[in-house]
Amino acid sequence: MRQHSGIGVLDKAMSVLHAVAEQPCNLNELCTRTGLPRATAHRLAVGLEIHRLLTRDSDGQWRPGPGLAELSTGAGDPLVEAASLILPRLREITGESVQLYRREGTQRVCVAALEPPTGLRDTVLVGARLPMTAGSGAKVLLAWADAATQRAILPDAAFGERVLAEVRRRGWAQSAAEREPGVASVAAPVRDAAGAVVAAISVSGPIDRMGRKPGARWASDLLAAAEALHKRL
Repeated sequence: MRQHSGIGVLDKAMSVLHAVAEQPCNLNELCTRTGLPRATAHRLAVGLEIHRLLTRDSDGQWRPGPGLAELSTGAGDPLVEAASLILPRLREITGESVQLYRREGTQRVCVAALEPPTGLRDTVLVGARLPMTAGSGAKVLLAWADAATQRAILPDAAFGERVLAEVRRRGWAQSAAEREPGVASVAAPVRDAAGAVVAAISVSGPIDRMGRKPGARWASDLLAAAEALHKRL
């Protein structure tokens, strides 16, 4: 359950940010998720958009804005700082979108992301919250999560315990059209100095380019990037 500061306008603004981070939405959907009156939700969303914490896409839906990434980078997060040095090279090698995810409860949060400059791409914005029930990044984070978290998520997941055991044995995960139709991805665990898995690094893109078994093509490069992150941590 989210904390409340007692400062009404701040708590309402945070509810708007959380609602959009869970999934891009229009004004009607934003009101439904937050329980805010239409005029209040619109005023707060527009204000957050002015400060670049939210942005609107071509369909008019609000999405997490670039200001969130700028704030997180400025916070001096060692993982994000390390990713700023490693992800560009991984994108250059693969020519695909690259992301870094952390687990927060039963969701995964994108804390760093880069896209290829041209062509079709899989866009995941920094700050986006994705389910832990599908996708290679979810498999990696859940494979090394505690037993209680696994029990809470696996009944609704597109994969089971056998897949997680294979991910732990192999050291990476892959998916094809699992989180989103037409998208394939491969992910590997990122470990801190003590060896604990603290994030998942991922490469994603159209199945037409990545193939239905993207690990065969990109797992070794991804594992090298994960090891480089580990060394910097």
